[in-house]
Amino acid sequence: MRHFSKLILASCLLLIVGCIKENDSTETVVDTTVNFQFKTSIPIGGEGAAEITAYDPISKKLFTVNVASNQIAVSNISALSSPVQEMPIDLNAYGAPNSVAIHTGRLAVAVEASPKQLPGKVLVFNTLDNTLISEFTVGALPDMVTFSKDGNLIITANEGEPNDDYTNDPDGTISIINLKENSVTNLDFSSFNSEEEALEAQGFRVFGPNANLAADVEPEYIAISDDSQTAWVSLQENNGIAKVNLVSKTIEAIYPLGFKDYNVAGNQIDASDKDTKKALKNWPVYGMYQPDAIVSVTISGTEYIISANEGDARDYSGFSEEVRVDDLLLDVTAFPAAQDYQNPSNLGRLKTTTTLGDFDNDGDHDAIYSYGARSFSIWSTNGSLVYDSGNSIAVETLKATPDRFNDDDGRSDDKGAEPESVEVLNIGNERYILFVGLERNDQVLVYDITNPTMPEFLSILSHTGDEAPEGLLAIKAADSPSGKDLLVVSNEDSGTVTIYENM
Repeated sequence: MRHFSKLILASCLLLIVGCIKENDSTETVVDTTVNFQFKTSIPIGGEGAAEITAYDPISKKLFTVNVASNQIAVSNISALSSPVQEMPIDLNAYGAPNSVAIHTGRLAVAVEASPKQLPGKVLVFNTLDNTLISEFTVGALPDMVTFSKDGNLIITANEGEPNDDYTNDPDGTISIINLKENSVTNLDFSSFNSEEEALEAQGFRVFGPNANLAADVEPEYIAISDDSQTAWVSLQENNGIAKVNLVSKTIEAIYPLGFKDYNVAGNQIDASDKDTKKALKNWPVYGMYQPDAIVSVTISGTEYIISANEGDARDYSGFSEEVRVDDLLLDVTAFPAAQDYQNPSNLGRLKTTTTLGDFDNDGDHDAIYSYGARSFSIWSTNGSLVYDSGNSIAVETLKATPDRFNDDDGRSDDKGAEPESVEVLNIGNERYILFVGLERNDQVLVYDITNPTMPEFLSILSHTGDEAPEGLLAIKAADSPSGKDLLVVSNEDSGTVTIYENM
């Protein structure tokens, strides 16, 4: 009897343990809700006072490029509802700042020289006391700076823009700063000069007066792989992306991005600001993707590059490619007069380039090419198009906020809403949220890209008074002062930094 009781007791204990394991309350449940709401706005200054922002999770401070004052604004957001402006970092002794990045208590600042055709600098500061740790000389006009994911490298995209007369056009370069060795490696594109013709046949552009490929490329923005071994660099004016091996310190490839056909279903645009209508329509026009900001993300083991296809023209006193369709001489076969394409209410107002479209070199244009793709795109790591958002940006803004559509129709003839920036937030390794900043609409669009081939539009973020979102920064909940995911938006024209919180 006593033995039988012991068996019963043992069985009960096993049952209880099983129940405890089955209902283990320590199991982590990740909240993947996406509901970003306005939290606070920080006035940095006037126009040009808030371009790019970096966040230091150690000090809970935001560091914002203030071009108007040649400073880095410092905002303590430990108390998220009441940010405190601290003493800015004065850069007047060095030059004009363009970009900032942070890793483990170090702030990297990209500074252009005067004139900007001279080599620029990267300054490294301690984020706790803002003291200068080191400085490095890089290529001409460092326009974007970032750290490798492991923090061992700083990489800059050095745009190398020409002067206004177009008599001094320095090479576009990429600089790799090794912080362990205190060394700088400057990479140029001269090894691709012999490939110019083949690259142009695939949609790459080399078009500055008397420029070879190395001088013509203008590196714009950088995305870094998770393993810190690869960088991708957007070449905006040239309509391409470069792949950089950070281990061997070489530029491995240039990927031409080709052109977007606005005459196919799903790619309709509003091409006129003078037709008294806000309507999307197919037109026999091509768009050059010309990405500005890019970001890399790994989803289900596959790495992707996401681009904001803003577009950009070269318009200098010494050389300008920009004209409206009304000023082009069009081939009468490709563009019959009966279609009245050059009417301002049709395509006449659309801004286009003189450098493409005359296929037979007879002086007239057989095709029309405009700037940007009015979209975001998802690319493979070798430059193949995985997904393009088509006219989603125009459709969603026209439906939800018709007064903001293409800046109240005023930018329909230019580049539309001008997607300028992109940022990705990974929520619990389950949802991947893409933010797309629209420079002309003063808005940020939110998409779920967990399935990269079928992104889902979620919402539009905007705040009264914010103008021209230039930079986007996602702060994950683990690093956030509130313990919730944040989106930080740097608004260039209004000089404000706005924070949204995932509620």
